[in-house]
Amino acid sequence: LPEAITTTWERTVVQQCVVHLIRNSFRYAGRQHRDAIAKALRPIYTAPSEAAAKDRFAEFAAEWGQRYPAIVRLWETAWAEFVPFLEYDVEIRKVICTTNSIESINARYRRAVRARGHFPTEAAALKCLYLVTRSLDPTGGGRARWVARWKAPLNAFAITFDGRLERTAN
Repeated sequence: LPEAITTTWERTVVQQCVVHLIRNSFRYAGRQHRDAIAKALRPIYTAPSEAAAKDRFAEFAAEWGQRYPAIVRLWETAWAEFVPFLEYDVEIRKVICTTNSIESINARYRRAVRARGHFPTEAAALKCLYLVTRSLDPTGGGRARWVARWKAPLNAFAITFDGRLERTAN
């Protein structure tokens, strides 16, 4: 898959989703150790550089590798796809790690469409999705909060991906 994507879009950076990497780690961990493992993994994916992340990973492997070698192997296998994440600015990392909000809205869309079964026209389907979207923020105050939270990430994206972002006049 990474080769197919980079063949089509040359400037694409393929990376492992950190959230899914952490979730997959929990698959091998006992319930009683999940909080401790999450706490031990945090310094790895919040490290300022790849070298620092490797050092934190070595500490993690020393602490948990004996008990959960599958977690260590999982991270070692995914390391090449995980490393691009560390090259991004902290603000971009926050955006990348908050895909849960996107997954949440997609789940709400699926639930709404499944509940209605079928739609007589495409406009009816779009209206349904519009109403679901509006129900997420019934007062309309979320947009102002959203815009304020996105100023720092937008600046980081503009610097990191100079020339790749669309310029729009507001």
